[in-house]
Amino acid sequence: MNTKHISLEIPEEVSIVSRVLSSATFENYLVGGCVRDLLLSRAPKDYDLTTIASPEEITPLFEHTFYENDYGTVGIVNEEPRLESLRVIEVTPYRSESAYSDFRRPDAVTWAKTLEEDLKRRDFTMNAIAYDIEKKELIDPFNGQDDLEKKLIRTVGDPGVRFSEDALRMIRALRFAAELGFAIEEETLAAILEHKDLLKHISKERIKDELIKIVMSDAPSIALGLATQLGLLEYITPEFLKGVGMEQNQAHAYTVWEHLLRSLDHAAKKKFPLHVRLAALFHDVGKPDTRVWKNDQWTFYGHEVVGAKITKKVLMELAFPKEIVEKVTKLVRWHMFFSDTEQITLSAVRRMVRNVTPELIWDLMDVRACDRIGTGRPKESPYRLRKYHAMIEEVMRNPISVKQLRMNGGEIMTVTGAPAGPHIGFILEILLSEVLEDPTLNEEKHLKTRVLELHSLPKEELARLGKEARAKNELEDEKESEKINQKFGVK
Repeated sequence: MNTKHISLEIPEEVSIVSRVLSSATFENYLVGGCVRDLLLSRAPKDYDLTTIASPEEITPLFEHTFYENDYGTVGIVNEEPRLESLRVIEVTPYRSESAYSDFRRPDAVTWAKTLEEDLKRRDFTMNAIAYDIEKKELIDPFNGQDDLEKKLIRTVGDPGVRFSEDALRMIRALRFAAELGFAIEEETLAAILEHKDLLKHISKERIKDELIKIVMSDAPSIALGLATQLGLLEYITPEFLKGVGMEQNQAHAYTVWEHLLRSLDHAAKKKFPLHVRLAALFHDVGKPDTRVWKNDQWTFYGHEVVGAKITKKVLMELAFPKEIVEKVTKLVRWHMFFSDTEQITLSAVRRMVRNVTPELIWDLMDVRACDRIGTGRPKESPYRLRKYHAMIEEVMRNPISVKQLRMNGGEIMTVTGAPAGPHIGFILEILLSEVLEDPTLNEEKHLKTRVLELHSLPKEELARLGKEARAKNELEDEKESEKINQKFGVK
């Protein structure tokens, strides 16, 4: 077996686990991604050990453990770790796997007798390197360290066999390319092209997990660009395929798909959180379905509305958490806000903050910055957007929802002596509509007088005004922006 003496910096918490196993005469090695990361001078996200011991032999050796999976992994828990990556150290027996009839998981998992048996079942050579902590010895039977130095992603053994075992490994190869800046070795690349259709057997949830890692990498466009070239994009979401090669208008230097990738890369460069990066990736996904040739150019009116619907559908199919789905959908829906401070009013900005919510308004501005850079413009925040920032700061001091009115439903019932009912909601919507236009009206004395005036109206009249106010609160800024957009040729 190919071995090499090398000194790696191992946390004491990991060394202790190894020593305990060794003291109990159980051979053990640090293995997998943590060894790869240490060799690349990257901080490991977690630490894994493999050993000759069975789960039943491992568990009694440690005070705090858990064992709840089909693969024999025992979690050794550190209750007060120095780093989050050291909270749980996983120890797994050497494994030897059977056939993969569903292209996702082994039909059976059995314990192996040697380290080499365990290493040869792993996906890529760079992940099939083990490290003997006590001897400071690297065990590398598949020359993974050479591939690390060459910055190559290569499967262990026949790539067709590896991808037939677990088709998700093809997307993992793209993800590693994005995370590490590596190239995919030629035979491995050819095998991805040949076996890509096996991804239809992989659950959307597993694909989602890899997509998150791609989106959160430093260069996500590398992985998604490769996915486009290799035919894997349709298994992530076919909605993106519509924008591949699709030209836009004069304001855009790139196709729809190139623009989305460049926008996402900027979000990654700025270290934005997941929901902002996803919004940058999806913000123009509705353009292909709304493209119309008009006035000698392509237009995409309403693409943000269509895009929000597509985004919600895709993210739900991929089993993203509800909170992420709602945030990303809202950011996509409102990313086309009109920001010309010479034309827009504080009232319209107020309504925009209300629509997207105060919690997301600054994220929306970040998505807009990604959109600008993705278009090929040099500045992410020109004067106009900086001025819009100032307008947001100003309106954030004023009420933008019924919850911020200085009178609530209970107080309206007290003032009017009327019981609860839909008329309370109508009054609140009318008050909000008026306060959005003039924040100085959000004053208790004025609101009480106005409530009594509204309460005295016939029920039908109050209902009509209330519904009109609600519609205005939700849509007025959208109508204003669309009108100005069309006037000035902004798409």
